[in-house]
Amino acid sequence: MTKSYDLIVIGGGTGGNGVARMAANAGWSVASIDSEPHGGTCALRGCDPKKMLIAVTEGVDWAENMKGKGLEAQPSVNWSDMIAFKRSFTDNMPPRIEAGLEKAGIDVLHGEARFTGPDTIELNGETLRATHFHIATDARPMTLNIPGEEYLATSTDFLELPERPDRIAFVGGGFIAMEFSHVAKRAGASEVTVLEMMDRPLGNFDPDLVAMLIEATEELGVDLRTKAKVAMIEKQSDEFVVTVEHPDGTETITCDLVVHGTGRVPNIDGLNLEAAGVEYARRGIKVSNAMRTTNPAIFAAGDCADSGLNLTPVSAAKGRVAGKNLLAGEDAREIKYPPIPSVVFTLPMVATVGLSEAAAREQGLKFDVHFEKTEGWYSSMRVGAKHTGFKVLVEQGSGQVLGAHLIGPGAEEQINLFAMAMGSGQTANQIKAMIFAYPSYASDIGSMV
Repeated sequence: MTKSYDLIVIGGGTGGNGVARMAANAGWSVASIDSEPHGGTCALRGCDPKKMLIAVTEGVDWAENMKGKGLEAQPSVNWSDMIAFKRSFTDNMPPRIEAGLEKAGIDVLHGEARFTGPDTIELNGETLRATHFHIATDARPMTLNIPGEEYLATSTDFLELPERPDRIAFVGGGFIAMEFSHVAKRAGASEVTVLEMMDRPLGNFDPDLVAMLIEATEELGVDLRTKAKVAMIEKQSDEFVVTVEHPDGTETITCDLVVHGTGRVPNIDGLNLEAAGVEYARRGIKVSNAMRTTNPAIFAAGDCADSGLNLTPVSAAKGRVAGKNLLAGEDAREIKYPPIPSVVFTLPMVATVGLSEAAAREQGLKFDVHFEKTEGWYSSMRVGAKHTGFKVLVEQGSGQVLGAHLIGPGAEEQINLFAMAMGSGQTANQIKAMIFAYPSYASDIGSMV
């Protein structure tokens, strides 16, 4: 007998759990399916556990910055204890989340879901039917199509390493590679190499601030190589040999671990979306601003959908819109993206919101560029930070902040204040007129505009 539901949610992370709860609270019969324990990438394999590792290595960074300033401690990282600390959070999340879903009356299921028709899926050999579906299957590491690709460790693998390898190479120069290379080096790895095939890492961030981060990264001892394309990975006994092509020729790097850090793509390959009449492309499942797919009974949100930035709070926002429209039975809501901040949690951190300088010029906007290195400011001197600065774009005439780009301690919170100011339409003069607690990182903002 085929079991039927009002709604089946495929994906137990940020983009799916909220929708399941909304429908269950409205009295719908709901099932939530995930091939992994419920919780999603952010809570279990991404943002949250990553930042717990970074929190430990911040102690090493703080001591280094305070050397000669009165602090005489010289901390080191115990890798296994750090991973255990991370697990004190991640191990508890799935049972807590799944228990919460079950308490709401949701059937919590596990397995690989596959559409067999516009209103049916196959799960573990059984057929399930639903009036509506919501897809929130997140993303996976992109396929590189190189010999030896099977030897690449994922970011998930890195977060579960029982011991720290001594020599680590990261393929790619995005969030994962930059953040984890900082963690690995501060945790005591002797050789950490980042291999980025483009001219610079973090291509979506301001080039002037990225240049400052590169300087800090190299001072840390990370070997950051650009225009370096990985062509092959070979396993030789307990080592890996990475063949790298660059403009001057070819070289090899020998290491104990090679980590995939070149980016992620929508995790939709196994869903058999064609059977459901759901169209998709390279960026993911095609959705309207109401988060509805080309099958009107199916919605999608999160990193698997071709809308918005692939960030956890964006997934949550898209899920809320999908849930509202599911319950309304019509497209009552549309997603409207406010200024969305993004942060690379290296040390120093790099943060951005709004337009880049290049994008603003491409749009023909007239604006002033406020760019300054701030290692001499009190907030940097107080914590011994050397690589700090900002670039803020202020439109001429209107005084609106078009974009803000920050590097240094406090950047991850300062950028949220810029996002709030931009979203509410505050001008540079209005920001200057704000009275913040002093001394604080927030109190620097008025001097940036």
